[in-house]
Amino acid sequence: MSKIATISVQTLGCKLNQAESESIARQLEKAGFAITGGDKADAFILNTCTVTRGADSKGRHLVRMLRKGNPKALIVVTGCYAERAGNDIRQCGADMVLDNKEKMLAGQILMRQLCGCEKGGGEVFERDRERVRSFIKIQDGCRNYCSYCIVPFVRGDVYSVDAETVISEINERVMDGYREVVLTGTEIGTYSSRGKGLKQLIEKILAETRVERLHISSLQPQEISLPLLELWRDRRLCRHFHMALQSGSDAVLERMRRRYDKNMYRESVDRIRGIISDASITTDVMVGFPAESDVEFRESYEFCRDMEFAALHVFSYSPRPGTAATGMPGQVKESLKRQRSLRMLELAGDSAERFARRFTGQTRAVLWENEVRASSGIYSGLTDNYIRVYARSTAVLTNTISSARLQRPAREIGCRLLKASTKGNYGELWSEIIE
Repeated sequence: MSKIATISVQTLGCKLNQAESESIARQLEKAGFAITGGDKADAFILNTCTVTRGADSKGRHLVRMLRKGNPKALIVVTGCYAERAGNDIRQCGADMVLDNKEKMLAGQILMRQLCGCEKGGGEVFERDRERVRSFIKIQDGCRNYCSYCIVPFVRGDVYSVDAETVISEINERVMDGYREVVLTGTEIGTYSSRGKGLKQLIEKILAETRVERLHISSLQPQEISLPLLELWRDRRLCRHFHMALQSGSDAVLERMRRRYDKNMYRESVDRIRGIISDASITTDVMVGFPAESDVEFRESYEFCRDMEFAALHVFSYSPRPGTAATGMPGQVKESLKRQRSLRMLELAGDSAERFARRFTGQTRAVLWENEVRASSGIYSGLTDNYIRVYARSTAVLTNTISSARLQRPAREIGCRLLKASTKGNYGELWSEIIE
């Protein structure tokens, strides 16, 4: 048998990128290539992000690292950074750069480059990861043009995936053994196909698939309606809502061109908690937006504290070429951004721990992922409301759903393996499997 080409598919950035990379990997896998996520392979597909300068830097670094470790490999780079600055990527050592319109052709292009055909020429290798959670793209594109955001410029036209295609993909994932499906897109709350919106799509998925857990990746405050929330009476829907805040200051939100203010955001949070009392609500918050004053930062900090988020993703404003905010006066110094970021990160840790502690003593359904380290007997998983938990087990838990009694914060158990895996997230809990 001829040697089977190995292809490593790697992803930077959002869940939408993860969904697209997964689709490309499945295409290559079905064609007979060995798909890995490692840093040694015959070829690489790198799906990049450009939402911040840090994301750009990670993309360049990864291309250089892969080229250094694999001098003869074929390196194909796609995604939002490739869309925005393809020449930068080429100079780092990429052989091919594909924009977002060409992204889903990456697998076919790579096949032709490797063997002049669209077959791998051998048996199918399983990807070197467990099939627990699958990301499925249902929508792409954005027309909001928030003043800081590069996404509308690099993601292209707004469109939604036909509902029947979504159903077919979910059923395929279920047949492949996935327990959870995550619906993702640039702005999935705007989903619309043949006159049917997100609510109708979720209803169709619940009625026509056997997926055990369905997770909605992200919504905007103005998209949280009572009819939509009523769907969460079905326990297959993960009781987790991610709603980007960006700032808790109305003045900053206005400069950002966000389509809500603090009152609307608070009302959406109250609406969720009024119907789904155990829901976890997570958010993104930006510090150092142009002209952000000490007073505005304090407003944002206090609003985040009052919301009692289950988790906060904190990041500093990063100028993106072509966006309105890049030319705004009052650009905040990097040193001040770091100070504000550290304060907000401290709040994030405290908030996450307080939320998780609310559930100690409760029994929750957990989807178990992997051992924190091979042969350790300690497994990591997520509850139905997305609290990270750990448990010790002599049986293999990977890709199983079981009941677990939540105990104390993971950081309190003094386990060296666990400390290495938690990365300072104080919202994580130790648990005990319930037979």
